[in-house]
Amino acid sequence: MKKVSWEDISQSGNSLLSPAWKLNGHVFTSGCLGTDASGNLPESVEQQTENAIKNLEAVLKFSGLDLNRVLKVLLFISNGDDAAVVNKVYAKYFLNKPARSCVILQFPNPNVKVELECVAEYIDYEAPKL
Repeated sequence: MKKVSWEDISQSGNSLLSPAWKLNGHVFTSGCLGTDASGNLPESVEQQTENAIKNLEAVLKFSGLDLNRVLKVLLFISNGDDAAVVNKVYAKYFLNKPARSCVILQFPNPNVKVELECVAEYIDYEAPKL
């Protein structure tokens, strides 16, 4: 088991959690928001979605992976009316069409419009012999 830290991916984040854990052939990420490099949230849901996916890519990259290794995405959006815009951006990046769930909710921070997390597979894993 290996923890990915905020320092590992050169980002600041919530001190209560890790951006990801690598275990038994999988990487489990925490939710990634659509903040830019300065930590600010753009107003547009399109830009927040782009940023969230790029932030997720940074976590995966540290683990030696990219978006093509993603098996499952959990997507959160604050407004169901934004789903078409989010899906348009999402489709540009997730070409392998991983399994996905989408939840519409109210974020504690009203400026957050999108968040996503994933489970990805890494191939340098050897399963224990039984």
